[in-house]
Amino acid sequence: MSKIVSVFGGSAPKPGTPAYEDARRCGEWLARSGWTVATGGYTGVMEAASRGAHEAGGHVIGVTCSLIENWREGFRANAWVKEEFKFGTLRERLYKLVEFCDVALALPGGVGTLSEIALTWSLIQTGEIKPKPLIAVGRVWAETLTTFLRESDGYVHPEHKALLRMAGSVEEAMRLIGK
Repeated sequence: MSKIVSVFGGSAPKPGTPAYEDARRCGEWLARSGWTVATGGYTGVMEAASRGAHEAGGHVIGVTCSLIENWREGFRANAWVKEEFKFGTLRERLYKLVEFCDVALALPGGVGTLSEIALTWSLIQTGEIKPKPLIAVGRVWAETLTTFLRESDGYVHPEHKALLRMAGSVEEAMRLIGK
């Protein structure tokens, strides 16, 4: 199997919105570059990245969760997921997305996406998972994480700051990933 990029991002964006179309372009580029795209498997950014990868002929993995599907009635993996890993809890789902990828890419999102960034960063920092590129894309992450790092008052060492890369756009993130 090709190398895997876990694409993190929010469930809210709808087709045609800038966030959705950025994620779709991202999935397409990743698939055309030989990457397998893994997402949380549902709507929004996850759907868009899955769709872009699928439409470009790539392999799409959805990492889903029974707890989410029970909480949000009618929620199921999106139509572009070709391989599904379903877990019972959010913890199991999150750990799978973070642990098995070769690159972690965070597009705009909410609390869930923030937790994916934080967990990935922490597990790389402590050596619990293999080192991998962790790239946060967009203004929301640049502002949030830059503020955090600036105000952390020495809690985050320079070598741990260097584990996180920030990209202003999907195109910049794609350059950071390369082939």
